[in-house]
Amino acid sequence: MATRFLLRSFWAARPALPPSGRCRRPEPAGTQRRSYARGPAGLPADLLRGDSFVGGRWLPAPATFPVHDPANGATLGTVADCGVPEARAAVRAAYDAFCGWKGVSVKERSLLLRKWYDLMMQNKDDLAKIITAESGKPLKEAQGEILYSASFLEWFSEEARRVYGDIIYTSAKDKRALVLKQPIGVAAIITPWNFPSAMITRKVGAALAAGCTVVVKPAEDTPYSALALAQLANQAGIPPGVYNVLPCSRTKAKEVGEALCTDPLVSKISFTGSTATGKVLLHHAANSVKRVSMELGGLAPFIVFDSANVDQAVAGAMASKFRNAGQTCVCANRFLVQRGIYDSFVKKFAEAMQESLRVGNGFEEGITQGPLINEKAVEKVEKHVKDAVGKGATVVTGGKRHQSGGNFFEPTLLSNVTRDMLCITEETFGPLAPVLKFDKEEEAVAIANAADVGLAGYFYSQDPAQIWRVAEQLEVGMVGVNDGLISSVECPFGGVKQSGLGREGSKYGIDEYLEICDRWNFEDVSTGM
Repeated sequence: MATRFLLRSFWAARPALPPSGRCRRPEPAGTQRRSYARGPAGLPADLLRGDSFVGGRWLPAPATFPVHDPANGATLGTVADCGVPEARAAVRAAYDAFCGWKGVSVKERSLLLRKWYDLMMQNKDDLAKIITAESGKPLKEAQGEILYSASFLEWFSEEARRVYGDIIYTSAKDKRALVLKQPIGVAAIITPWNFPSAMITRKVGAALAAGCTVVVKPAEDTPYSALALAQLANQAGIPPGVYNVLPCSRTKAKEVGEALCTDPLVSKISFTGSTATGKVLLHHAANSVKRVSMELGGLAPFIVFDSANVDQAVAGAMASKFRNAGQTCVCANRFLVQRGIYDSFVKKFAEAMQESLRVGNGFEEGITQGPLINEKAVEKVEKHVKDAVGKGATVVTGGKRHQSGGNFFEPTLLSNVTRDMLCITEETFGPLAPVLKFDKEEEAVAIANAADVGLAGYFYSQDPAQIWRVAEQLEVGMVGVNDGLISSVECPFGGVKQSGLGREGSKYGIDEYLEICDRWNFEDVSTGM
């Protein structure tokens, strides 16, 4: 099992909460944009698109579906509700484009990705407003996501020029084997709502750098970010059909996902979302033996040992747990705190929550906690709190819907938590921090590893020997050691067990879109044979 560690020096203080080229292609005559309503901060008209983007053109669908602001329920606009016929057409457009894109020089692909990155940076504030409007996350977090998102286009614009092969000397002295890395083909990209920009560029940047073309199916809650990226890709000169966006409603998501996974012209599936949905897509992809990358559910343990710096651990807990109101796949879900510092940690954690967290509309100044994405998400947090309290947990702070109503929920801290509670056995995906007490290191590791998923994990310790022991024993793909934030463009991102397959970002991310091909019998020309 390969695990990536992010090790922060255990004696260092951890800071508190982190508070040219081608011309733009003209649109076809008669192109009309879907309607939208301006958001509270004035959403950018030139980036808010409502049609699908296929083959370099903005195309309407027979039906549309509304996109809502989770903070107030207002309708932001209507978006093309694409179905199976539109999915097939998008795949065909991507396949036709692949024949030319794979032959584009790596330098040219690199330059185009860099231009796309530059346009993202030029439009970063407007892109962030779109994220806040459709996902609800605070504007400051949305701005951070855009910088993170753009960094993948920058990174893979550089990695495009670093795809190497090999020459292998075989056992026959007069023969050589040439190993090539070639683009796999059309990739279907299915992304979630919680990072509606970054989850796209992390996949698409690698795919395009490798020479693949893509069909992106964004989450139905947050299609505008994917479409805004299409607008900028178009301006950057990305050729028609290389980047396609296929929005669809929740009612059509299942059939569109199946169509993408079973289409014979699709060679690769990359999905970020729940483990249950990932298994369904794997089943579809298996029938035609497609390559797959899956970044699935997590149940991240956050372990604090007696040797830890408690203040540092609390700061890390705040950063990990409450980013995007706890709606991230790597956020801490289970807090395991050793008995000797348990009471101190809970007290300081509660104080930090009460002092630092402010719930409200993400466009408002000073807000740190936006709404949950929808009513179903709120109900799940309520269910976990009710279950825990019913089994003996104590609500230290929070514990109910926020007075703002709607999709807002109070940041909640539970103590006296036990292993049989839903908040310990299921991913909450909300602002709920359950704290469980343990006695020995072996006990904490066993609890952490009891899950059938393993995306991320965190632990705090100032014991060097313990750091190495625990870091190697945790059954997760990524470990934050004395650090609550572990995502970085330079590092591979992915999980083990039922948290997925493959890695994204880093120098390894591009390999997910490349085939390794041997070419045998290259005779040694120096011998004249």
